[in-house]
Amino acid sequence: MLAVVITDFAHDASPSQRRKFGAFDSDLRALGEWLREQKVQEAVMESTAQYWKPVWRQLEGQCRLFLAQPHSNRAPRGRKRDFEDAERLLRRHVAGELILSFVPDPEQRLWRAISRAKHQLTRDRVRLYGQVEALLEDSRIKLSSCVSDLFGVSARRMLQALAKGNHHPAALAAMAEPELQATPAQLTDALQAAATLSPLHRQILGLFLERLQLIDVQIATLQQSLAAALHEHQQAVLRLAATPGYGIDSAQQVIAEIGPQAATFPSPGELASWVGVCPGREESAEVSTSNRSPKGNRLMRRVLTQVANAAIKTNNCYFQLLYRRLLPRLGHNKALWAVAHRLCRLTWKILHQGVEYIEYATGKASHHAKKHIARIVRQLRSLGYQVIPPAPSPSPQP
Repeated sequence: MLAVVITDFAHDASPSQRRKFGAFDSDLRALGEWLREQKVQEAVMESTAQYWKPVWRQLEGQCRLFLAQPHSNRAPRGRKRDFEDAERLLRRHVAGELILSFVPDPEQRLWRAISRAKHQLTRDRVRLYGQVEALLEDSRIKLSSCVSDLFGVSARRMLQALAKGNHHPAALAAMAEPELQATPAQLTDALQAAATLSPLHRQILGLFLERLQLIDVQIATLQQSLAAALHEHQQAVLRLAATPGYGIDSAQQVIAEIGPQAATFPSPGELASWVGVCPGREESAEVSTSNRSPKGNRLMRRVLTQVANAAIKTNNCYFQLLYRRLLPRLGHNKALWAVAHRLCRLTWKILHQGVEYIEYATGKASHHAKKHIARIVRQLRSLGYQVIPPAPSPSPQP
């Protein structure tokens, strides 16, 4: 049931109107008609799980909508009532005390649905990988010790033959690609237990492989759907994918979450705060009690953490230099989080201003190397060593 309260704040003497509506489509249409008859211009609702979405879709375009986070409309314990909560929600909205959520336009919400569904399938694939490996370990088949990917070309071919009833270790080992580093003798030794594999284990393995094939097909279908949906914004995808640590997949996920221009966020700081890749601030009586980062958007936090992990492994990259400079003082986790913060601000700049990433750390690498050598020389001299710094290498003649 939906508890709806209409209040005219321009005329304080006018009483509030209260009605309850069901959650079916006919009830939502009746709600829209009633609000239209009452000439409602603004509506605010509380974000409760997924139940606010049908109401939002019904009223979208009819009036100005606001979505409030539930914790900003908390009631005293044991005092939670539908109509009283709705009236409190209106009062706090007029007073500007609510924390509002970002709700993208319908097209971007469709991008989000595709991107998040693809991510869930990717997680299912990872979970299935662990199940297959556990099944093989239970059957004393050490194939994962000889191949780097159980779902690679060679391993999958051997697993499919094993599920179909092939129990000869040498024949299974001969199915490997020539590029595989493991020798035929090693593969044969790892597959010795295939001869005693029970029919039930073969059946379960076959079901796992069928599910893997289905997941791969579904991921490819969603990937094509997302690429088609973002076709008009392919330049933004390419500009973002050219940034160290990013790729086409991560760029598409970010654009699906914040939009192709990040137009909702006026500054990079506001984007970083919404994502949650910035220090938090919790004070009482001018005393800071916690600097823990806010929760933010967990999907963007995941993507930026993955991008930061890839960026710090890119040679001659600014983010690698930044990570190495912060690592001794902050440790791995905080240094990586600082890189993710820089990447978030850079993402806003690339999307909001339409610029491209230009790497300028190649010259900085030699500059930092010179400063590092000078610091080592000073430390050695302070310990009493006589050190002659190396002469600078001559620049190449044109």
